[in-house]
Amino acid sequence: MPGIKGPSDYSREPPRHPRLKINAKEPFNAEPTRSDLISAYVTPVDFFYKRNHGPIPVVDDIERYSVSLCGLIKNSKELFMKDIWKLPKYTVTATLQCAGNRRTAMSKSRTVKGVGWDISAIGNAVWGGAKLADVLELVGIPYLTNITQSGGKHVEFVSIDKCKEENGGPYKASIPLSQATNPEADVLLAYEMNGEPLNRDHGYPLRVVVPGVIGARSVKWLESINIIAEECQGFFMQKDYKMFPPTVNWDNINWSTRRPQMDFPVQSAICSLEDVSVVKHGKITIKGYAVAGGGRGIERVDVSIDGGKTWVEATRYQRTGIPYVADDSSSDRWAWVFFEAEANIPQSAEIVAKAVDISGNVQPESIDSIWNLRGILNTSWHRVQVRVGQANL
Repeated sequence: MPGIKGPSDYSREPPRHPRLKINAKEPFNAEPTRSDLISAYVTPVDFFYKRNHGPIPVVDDIERYSVSLCGLIKNSKELFMKDIWKLPKYTVTATLQCAGNRRTAMSKSRTVKGVGWDISAIGNAVWGGAKLADVLELVGIPYLTNITQSGGKHVEFVSIDKCKEENGGPYKASIPLSQATNPEADVLLAYEMNGEPLNRDHGYPLRVVVPGVIGARSVKWLESINIIAEECQGFFMQKDYKMFPPTVNWDNINWSTRRPQMDFPVQSAICSLEDVSVVKHGKITIKGYAVAGGGRGIERVDVSIDGGKTWVEATRYQRTGIPYVADDSSSDRWAWVFFEAEANIPQSAEIVAKAVDISGNVQPESIDSIWNLRGILNTSWHRVQVRVGQANL
């Protein structure tokens, strides 16, 4: 593709905030601290988790950069940024979450394979760009299309990004055409993040944002969009990011028995406390985030200070001063909510949080029941230990 630098230029790492916790240097994977994560409803770009499968590409000539649209359509098309900028611009507030968020805790139950993440492989941003449904109209695919005349049922996104899992080939993923052509699904070809052009870590100059779906499908550094008959056959669709039962191990795994994971389940985590904390006083404020995939709002967040024996309902909010009503037009459908609860704790306490979405889905109590060999979708009750006293005791 014109405008792309060679591999020797990939060594130029973008600037990053010194407080990020680096989980892997090559490829670069990092997350913010818990307190930085919930410092704002819209996550600052500096504190948005960085998830990569290969070196960070460099696009040096925005004028020559283009995305090809091809596959099972009548006429292929090459789109330059000026073409995408001409389309109606939409902003969508959406939370992206890595499927491996909270993997480290799952690994403590039984070892899993993958980058270790605490609870901050998640972030909420205001994405700006063109709706994919509008882009697909440019090649003759109307809104709300399930199948093209040539038999296309899926939309595959191919990245400039090269990764070892694809034997040096590009990262790729797909979503159903019915989702891609539905303007209500808010799938974007995004060129802005929080009102600024995307930076290199987050996909400059153009990325896909698929709200409500695990981050692996929101392909960065977009190179081409292919209309295909079957779902993408790439590594990360077929041999990764699938949810297996606890009985499956690396000796008996059969990847073809499971569908690629798309929506993420209901999730919550406490961010105002570490796994083990010492506090000066028994009166504390418990804060964290809750989110559900598929555009499902958060109906309730329950907090316990006795390990889950008794519960109180936390308050929920998105933007300060605006009441949060799940599934209401005044709320951001694709975004997380923050929760808050006051508590008087005894000398020592196990504090637990669990969320319920508008469909009544609730987080499972134990990690063991959802353990899987890749350590994805750890949505078990989040637990932290707190003791009242002096830190040096």
